[in-house]
Amino acid sequence: MPMSNYGGGYNNDGSGYNGGSYENNYGTPSQMQMPYGGQNYGGAPPPPPPDFPGSRYMGGPPSSQYFDGGYQMPGSGLGDSNGIYGMPVPENAPVVRHEYEKIDFGGNNFPSFNNNHTPTPPPMSGQSQPGHGQIPTYNIPSTIQQEASKITLSNCRGRKRALLIGINYFDTKHMLKGCINDVHNIKKFITEHFGFKEEDMVILTDDQRDNPRRMPTHENIIKAMKWLVSDARMNDSFFFHYSGHGNVVPSKTGDEIDGNDETICPVDFESKGQIIDDDMNLIMVRSLPRGARLTAIFDCCHSATALDLPFMYNHLGKLKNEKAITYAGKELMAAGSMYLKGDTVAALKGLSKSFGMMVSGDDKLEKSRRTKSTMGDVIMFSGCKDDQTSADTKSEDLKFTGAMSHALVSSMNNNPHQTYVQLLQDIRNRLRPKYTQVPQLSTGRLMDMNTIFIM
Repeated sequence: MPMSNYGGGYNNDGSGYNGGSYENNYGTPSQMQMPYGGQNYGGAPPPPPPDFPGSRYMGGPPSSQYFDGGYQMPGSGLGDSNGIYGMPVPENAPVVRHEYEKIDFGGNNFPSFNNNHTPTPPPMSGQSQPGHGQIPTYNIPSTIQQEASKITLSNCRGRKRALLIGINYFDTKHMLKGCINDVHNIKKFITEHFGFKEEDMVILTDDQRDNPRRMPTHENIIKAMKWLVSDARMNDSFFFHYSGHGNVVPSKTGDEIDGNDETICPVDFESKGQIIDDDMNLIMVRSLPRGARLTAIFDCCHSATALDLPFMYNHLGKLKNEKAITYAGKELMAAGSMYLKGDTVAALKGLSKSFGMMVSGDDKLEKSRRTKSTMGDVIMFSGCKDDQTSADTKSEDLKFTGAMSHALVSSMNNNPHQTYVQLLQDIRNRLRPKYTQVPQLSTGRLMDMNTIFIM
């Protein structure tokens, strides 16, 4: 169905590896289509360049020149055998769950921190760790509010690691265009602006067919996630970036207030399964120790809660959805819209869902804030809301790239010293003229969004 227009503006929030268990037919989420103007990472493809005449997507299959991102396009690059590309994730794609203790990355030759590395010394006299700023008071349990100012923050001057994942799904009907370019752009960005080094990065892209350990398979991604935050210490800074297909599946645990889990889709997702938000939270968030930082960027569809972080903020830097009634109100509005369109079945379903949120939603919100928060320091930017898709765009040099990733890099290049809320606002402003997606900002702790963004 066509993607609804959320207004797009920055002020419109809408308020050993064998430890996996295989689950077939984990859900049949509907996929929304992106209108002309961009390719979404879970929906329709972008408009191909105008000089490609006559295929089902307003142009023929992409030419390798449009993948000019420092890599050679594998295979034919023509999508599947019928020349179809950019199709949504299959509705019956499986999901695989994991036990943390059984994930073993030892055989993947991931880089280790130098044993001779000298940790950043304590701040000099007169200096201090980053402050918490002025955390607003919210209508949430007082214990959660009080714990926020007790969390030790990373100054990000310790050791640094990065995991960058870009999946174009070459030679398949799910092929995308800008995801590997995103990896190259983000790598350059974090190296030049934040002191990350290539030797401390793991890069998983599906143009590395001659190096199976660096292909973005389900197994490699899970192992790399655990590697990323392993042996974390005070003031370390870890960075995670994912660009590829995202999806939603019905939650089987009953812990999601909207009834859905969010997933990312490895290159082999159809045979090995999607990776679910609960597992990404377990591996990268809850395992993070006090005083270590994880900054994550998910440039994919349905990504607002891809890490299941319990605190999300609006364009003013204020906590969204303090109470479940705000979620329920959105469902009621959506149900009303469906009713006016004559879809009474969907309207009744939405009405029932909103009542369920009112009854049990507050308990689920509080449980999430208690069980999925972290003593570490976790920040996440996502490409869109959970019910939206994320778009491809063309950068100034005519290379395809994720719209949100491009907006974030452009914003920081223009102004390297921004607060979190300023960065969120600028990213949204850059996307607003062309895209309906609304990037989101969430954290693993309650925080003041008017503090300076560091990494």
